[in-house]
Amino acid sequence: MEQQRNPDFMALYRMWEKMSPGPKAEIRRIGRPSELLEMPAFYRLYSGRAGSEWEKQAYQRLIFCLPYINHTEEDISLGKALARGKNVSEKRLFQVIRSGSPNDMIQLRRILQMVEPYAKWNTAAQTLWYWNERSKRDLLEDYFMNQTKQ
Repeated sequence: MEQQRNPDFMALYRMWEKMSPGPKAEIRRIGRPSELLEMPAFYRLYSGRAGSEWEKQAYQRLIFCLPYINHTEEDISLGKALARGKNVSEKRLFQVIRSGSPNDMIQLRRILQMVEPYAKWNTAAQTLWYWNERSKRDLLEDYFMNQTKQ
Protein backbone atom coordinates (compact mmCIF):
# COMPACT_ATOMS: atom_id res chain seq x y z
CA MET A 1 0.00 0.00 0.00
CA GLU A 2 1.35 3.39 -0.98
CA GLN A 3 1.85 5.86 1.86
CA GLN A 4 -0.14 9.07 1.42
CA ARG A 5 2.05 12.15 1.44
CA ASN A 6 0.92 15.46 2.85
CA PRO A 7 1.05 18.53 0.65
CA ASP A 8 3.73 21.13 1.26
CA PHE A 9 1.87 23.13 3.88
CA MET A 10 4.69 25.66 4.24
CA ALA A 11 4.57 26.42 0.51
CA LEU A 12 0.90 27.32 0.95
CA TYR A 13 1.75 29.54 3.93
CA ARG A 14 4.53 31.31 1.99
CA MET A 15 2.14 31.92 -0.92
CA TRP A 16 -0.31 33.45 1.54
CA GLU A 17 2.36 35.74 2.95
CA LYS A 18 3.27 36.97 -0.55
CA MET A 19 -0.32 37.79 -1.52
CA SER A 20 -1.27 41.44 -1.76
CA PRO A 21 -3.68 42.89 0.82
CA GLY A 22 -6.72 42.92 -1.51
CA PRO A 23 -6.95 39.16 -2.09
CA LYS A 24 -6.15 38.51 1.57
CA ALA A 25 -9.06 40.75 2.54
CA GLU A 26 -11.36 38.82 0.18
CA ILE A 27 -10.56 35.62 2.01
CA ARG A 28 -10.94 37.22 5.44
CA ARG A 29 -14.44 38.52 4.55
CA ILE A 30 -16.04 35.20 3.69
CA GLY A 31 -18.33 33.49 6.16
CA ARG A 32 -18.07 29.81 5.22
CA PRO A 33 -15.53 27.58 3.49
CA SER A 34 -17.73 26.93 0.44
CA GLU A 35 -17.67 30.66 -0.41
CA LEU A 36 -14.00 30.25 -1.28
CA LEU A 37 -15.03 28.52 -4.50
CA GLU A 38 -16.31 31.87 -5.80
CA MET A 39 -13.11 33.80 -5.09
CA PRO A 40 -10.12 34.29 -7.39
CA ALA A 41 -7.86 34.56 -4.31
CA PHE A 42 -8.69 30.98 -3.36
CA TYR A 43 -7.64 29.67 -6.75
CA ARG A 44 -4.36 31.59 -6.57
CA LEU A 45 -3.53 29.67 -3.39
CA TYR A 46 -5.18 26.41 -4.35
CA SER A 47 -3.98 26.43 -7.96
CA GLY A 48 -5.31 22.97 -8.77
CA ARG A 49 -3.25 21.13 -6.18
CA ALA A 50 -5.99 18.67 -5.24
CA GLY A 51 -6.55 15.45 -7.11
CA SER A 52 -9.84 14.55 -5.47
CA GLU A 53 -12.93 16.21 -4.03
CA TRP A 54 -11.75 15.30 -0.51
CA GLU A 55 -8.47 17.17 -1.08
CA LYS A 56 -10.32 20.20 -2.47
CA GLN A 57 -12.38 20.35 0.73
CA ALA A 58 -9.21 19.97 2.80
CA TYR A 59 -7.67 22.93 0.97
CA GLN A 60 -10.83 24.92 1.65
CA ARG A 61 -10.44 24.23 5.37
CA LEU A 62 -6.77 25.23 5.29
CA ILE A 63 -7.32 28.45 3.37
CA PHE A 64 -10.44 29.32 5.39
CA CYS A 65 -8.41 29.27 8.64
CA LEU A 66 -5.03 30.40 7.25
CA PRO A 67 -5.53 34.17 7.75
CA TYR A 68 -5.85 33.74 11.50
CA ILE A 69 -3.04 31.32 12.34
CA ASN A 70 0.39 32.87 12.74
CA HIS A 71 3.35 30.60 12.05
CA THR A 72 6.06 30.08 14.63
CA GLU A 73 9.05 27.76 14.46
CA GLU A 74 8.33 26.58 18.01
CA ASP A 75 6.65 23.18 18.19
CA ILE A 76 3.23 24.52 19.19
CA SER A 77 0.14 22.63 18.10
CA LEU A 78 -3.18 24.34 17.44
CA GLY A 79 -4.70 23.03 20.69
CA LYS A 80 -1.73 24.28 22.69
CA ALA A 81 -1.87 27.66 20.95
CA LEU A 82 -5.57 27.97 21.79
CA ALA A 83 -4.86 27.02 25.41
CA ARG A 84 -2.31 29.85 25.55
CA GLY A 85 -4.80 32.27 24.00
CA LYS A 86 -6.74 34.60 26.16
CA ASN A 87 -10.51 34.25 26.38
CA VAL A 88 -10.80 30.83 24.73
CA SER A 89 -13.53 29.29 26.78
CA GLU A 90 -14.15 25.58 27.05
CA LYS A 91 -17.74 26.19 25.89
CA ARG A 92 -16.60 27.68 22.60
CA LEU A 93 -14.22 24.82 21.94
CA PHE A 94 -16.92 22.27 22.75
CA GLN A 95 -19.15 24.04 20.21
CA VAL A 96 -16.52 23.29 17.57
CA ILE A 97 -16.22 19.66 18.62
CA ARG A 98 -19.97 19.04 18.72
CA SER A 99 -20.78 20.80 15.44
CA GLY A 100 -20.85 19.17 12.05
CA SER A 101 -19.52 20.54 8.79
CA PRO A 102 -19.39 23.43 7.92
CA ASN A 103 -20.42 24.87 11.31
CA ASP A 104 -17.44 23.30 13.06
CA MET A 105 -15.06 25.21 10.78
CA ILE A 106 -17.05 28.42 11.13
CA GLN A 107 -16.92 28.15 14.93
CA LEU A 108 -13.21 27.31 14.89
CA ARG A 109 -12.46 30.26 12.62
CA ARG A 110 -14.30 32.60 15.00
CA ILE A 111 -12.06 31.42 17.82
CA LEU A 112 -8.99 31.84 15.63
CA GLN A 113 -10.09 35.38 14.71
CA MET A 114 -10.44 36.25 18.37
CA VAL A 115 -7.10 34.77 19.47
CA GLU A 116 -4.92 34.92 16.32
CA PRO A 117 -2.74 32.15 17.80
CA TYR A 118 0.89 31.41 17.08
CA ALA A 119 1.31 27.76 16.13
CA LYS A 120 3.64 25.72 14.00
CA TRP A 121 1.84 25.94 10.67
CA ASN A 122 2.75 22.40 9.55
CA THR A 123 1.21 20.96 12.70
CA ALA A 124 -1.89 23.17 12.61
CA ALA A 125 -2.35 22.52 8.89
CA GLN A 126 -2.18 18.76 9.42
CA THR A 127 -5.00 19.03 11.97
CA LEU A 128 -7.12 20.96 9.46
CA TRP A 129 -6.14 18.72 6.54
CA TYR A 130 -7.36 15.56 8.31
CA TRP A 131 -10.29 17.30 10.04
CA ASN A 132 -12.66 14.65 11.38
CA GLU A 133 -14.03 13.44 14.72
CA ARG A 134 -10.61 12.15 15.77
CA SER A 135 -8.72 15.37 14.98
CA LYS A 136 -11.42 17.39 16.76
CA ARG A 137 -10.98 15.22 19.85
CA ASP A 138 -7.18 15.53 19.59
CA LEU A 139 -7.55 19.33 19.39
CA LEU A 140 -9.73 19.33 22.50
CA GLU A 141 -7.40 17.02 24.44
CA ASP A 142 -4.38 19.09 23.44
CA TYR A 143 -6.19 22.23 24.60
CA PHE A 144 -6.92 20.73 28.03
CA MET A 145 -3.45 19.21 28.46
CA ASN A 146 -1.88 22.61 27.88
CA GLN A 147 -4.13 24.83 29.94
CA THR A 148 -2.44 26.72 32.73
CA LYS A 149 -3.81 26.26 36.23
CA GLN A 150 -5.93 29.21 37.28
